[in-house]
Amino acid sequence: MSLKGKKIVLGVTGSIAAYKTPQLVRLLIKAGAEVRVVITDAAALFVSPLSLATVSKYPALSSVSDGSTWNNHVELGLWADGMLIAPCSANTLGKLANGLCDNLLNAVYLSSRCPVFIAPAMDEDMWLHPSVQSNVSRLKGFGNHLIPVGHGELASGLTGDGRMAEPEDILHYLENFWEGKYRPLAGIKALVTAGPTYEPIDPVRFIGNFSSGKMGIAVAEALADKGAQVTLVLGPSNERTTHSMVKTISVVTALEMYDACMAEFNQCQIAILAAAVADYRPLVKASEKIKKNETEFNLILTKNNDILASLGKIKEPWQTLVGFALETNNELEHASGKLEAKNADMIVLNSLKDEGAGFGHDTNKITLLIKGKDNLDLPLQSKKSAAGAIVDNLIKLRYDQETV
Repeated sequence: MSLKGKKIVLGVTGSIAAYKTPQLVRLLIKAGAEVRVVITDAAALFVSPLSLATVSKYPALSSVSDGSTWNNHVELGLWADGMLIAPCSANTLGKLANGLCDNLLNAVYLSSRCPVFIAPAMDEDMWLHPSVQSNVSRLKGFGNHLIPVGHGELASGLTGDGRMAEPEDILHYLENFWEGKYRPLAGIKALVTAGPTYEPIDPVRFIGNFSSGKMGIAVAEALADKGAQVTLVLGPSNERTTHSMVKTISVVTALEMYDACMAEFNQCQIAILAAAVADYRPLVKASEKIKKNETEFNLILTKNNDILASLGKIKEPWQTLVGFALETNNELEHASGKLEAKNADMIVLNSLKDEGAGFGHDTNKITLLIKGKDNLDLPLQSKKSAAGAIVDNLIKLRYDQETV
């Protein structure tokens, strides 16, 4: 176990999420770590110091002195292999960013020489406030590791960003850090679409395309390798993923893919739509196999919902939306139009004119069109490498957006 023998100081601050910290301590100890807890006075209103002392097997410290004993903050800071502050309130976040030292937790932080991991927890309006984001950027600049906040129900009763990452996600973040894995998307939920859609004409025939799903699956796995929890909405494809961090929802038609995406999108910070979705479907599906009686056969088609445009209309500032464009002519013009018209943050363009790119290949040649930035042309490479480039540029884009 990567945490075996690690000495961790857990700082707990005044947030309702503090009630999760006894479980967090249990998980850390089960993984082999030794844990000492430092708790602020505000945190003690949400979680009992006694409960934290019970699960950690050491007193939960809250002051430099308890009247008879001096709790040496310098010694604690030097003892630790890592300091974890979870939950970290907006108040403590600001103090850490500006070197303020009015309690034992802040003193230990300023004395520590080990990696510091911070799991913020606050309401969405607080989290998105420019002053808080400025403090986040400042702490990242000091070399601290910010564990991404989650999205969901908040203490205010609203739903949004700002939840402390779940104890299991925090544990995985620390494990991956000490295993040498860079996991900047830990705690992030992502939606990916892949493969074709089949639009039935009758019980045995359909309108489809040649998409294999390889590119979208590679993107889903690249996101998961960076720590994201991925929901893959996969059309009819022979390709599969066995990645433990990827949950697959199998669909057949464009309408099924649309419904799955609409149901999942509001829980995700990232959506990458790599599927080759049919633009049209038969207006009527025959209940029986259509017989070959006539010389000509007329098929009336109706337009499918545009998934990228639909998600673009409801996209929130905390969400990043990426679409794919497979073109055969005027490639950049069409892809640029899609970036703007569909409120996407990035369009991944590939052309059927490029040898080794497009459907069925194990390679791809792509151009990344990123909102507000110059286009990035990438060479022909494996779809796995192309997926890694997409995800790396998405991570950079999200970081740039957070620090604006």
